[in-house]
Amino acid sequence: MTAMSVSNAAFTANPLDILEEIVSANNWLFDRSSCDEMIVEVSGRWCDYRLFFFWHDDVSAMQFSCQFDLKVPSARRAAVWELLAMINEKLWLGHFDIDSDDGAPMFRHTTLLRGAHGATVEQLEDLVDVALSECERFYPAFQFCIWGGKSPPEAVSAAILDTVAEA
Repeated sequence: MTAMSVSNAAFTANPLDILEEIVSANNWLFDRSSCDEMIVEVSGRWCDYRLFFFWHDDVSAMQFSCQFDLKVPSARRAAVWELLAMINEKLWLGHFDIDSDDGAPMFRHTTLLRGAHGATVEQLEDLVDVALSECERFYPAFQFCIWGGKSPPEAVSAAILDTVAEA
């Protein structure tokens, strides 16, 4: 990446320009509808994910969400809200939420870049990697709770079983 000379300390480069290069290098489908918005389609182990990136130049912040290809029926919303609270306690970056319009679970995070003069490739790669990893990690919990009839504690427990020894 080319180094830039910056005279205004409040200026932050648009991270979507870097993200477009990352997405292209991974051969992921994307649509950049404007200089401030990008949507990316990624196939995961459990489902397809839709990544939304919104750059807010006025506050030098990038809002990011990774939406599951899954809908929460209204009858299971209360259980899933409880599940979200349990899952979010286990995260160190971002949080899970449910889209109020279509009921799809999503991972969300906002990155503040004021004074940083832009995001690095590594920061953006890590952001996408963490989001996809957490979505893959907790997708089974959503499935167990929504379609398997498991309680939120049972769903989280079953989804994050860690192996102790090698077989």
